[in-house]
Amino acid sequence: MLLRMENTDIGRCSTQYEDAILEDLEWIGFKWQGDIRRQSEHFDYYRSILDGLEARGLVYPAFLSRNQVKKQIEDWQQKNGETWPRDPDGGVHYPGNDRKLEEINRAELRLENPNFARRLDIEAAQNSLDRDKADNLSWQEVECDDEGAGAKTTTIKCELGRWGDVVMGRLEIPASYHLACVIDDGIQGITHVVRGEDMEPSTSIHRLLQEVLEIDEPVYCHHALIVDENGVKYSKRYGDTGLRELREAGMKPEDIHQKIGIQP
Repeated sequence: MLLRMENTDIGRCSTQYEDAILEDLEWIGFKWQGDIRRQSEHFDYYRSILDGLEARGLVYPAFLSRNQVKKQIEDWQQKNGETWPRDPDGGVHYPGNDRKLEEINRAELRLENPNFARRLDIEAAQNSLDRDKADNLSWQEVECDDEGAGAKTTTIKCELGRWGDVVMGRLEIPASYHLACVIDDGIQGITHVVRGEDMEPSTSIHRLLQEVLEIDEPVYCHHALIVDENGVKYSKRYGDTGLRELREAGMKPEDIHQKIGIQP
């Protein structure tokens, strides 16, 4: 078990928050091996990988502002009478006009818009792979019982068309979650990724990046979420109770273990 601080957004991820996370984990009895990997300490490396993807023609600088994207989408919907596609997170697909820019125009726009985004050209990335691999890109999903025994493995086909050209990085944040976590999984030799089912759609993008960057594919398990009576997952952003509040209310680690049905 490894611990990674995915803190690429240094404007929001303060050391104060990290200290609180570590305190909660230690209190609950969570143990990990080795040093903590902090993504904010590896920006130069992520940037070099992103530069390499752009040099291969798999990433392109995207200069449209949110207002420009909104205007293009509104015009297209009005003209075609159809709804513009959205990704699994609810964001609209980027129009992608920037793919066709001449290099001289790109250089000028880079100077005028230094905080442009760099987006993965999904089609170009697929075309860079062996045709059979691109057509059958998938991942191995493992289902386990409560004791971790009796694993059943299924093959799930990637659905890249749901995403559009996702952001890979910007000037101030040189790697998005998608890119940074894939790179780190490779560096740290991750063999199993266990995460919530809300992250399952992202696995399609991660598998594509793994193939493009020649990183070994881990095995995945996307578990069910703990939700409230309305089916909404618990989250501090909605005012739900966190470990710190439970601790301050007098609960013990063993009380939490009992509630979620695990042995410490």
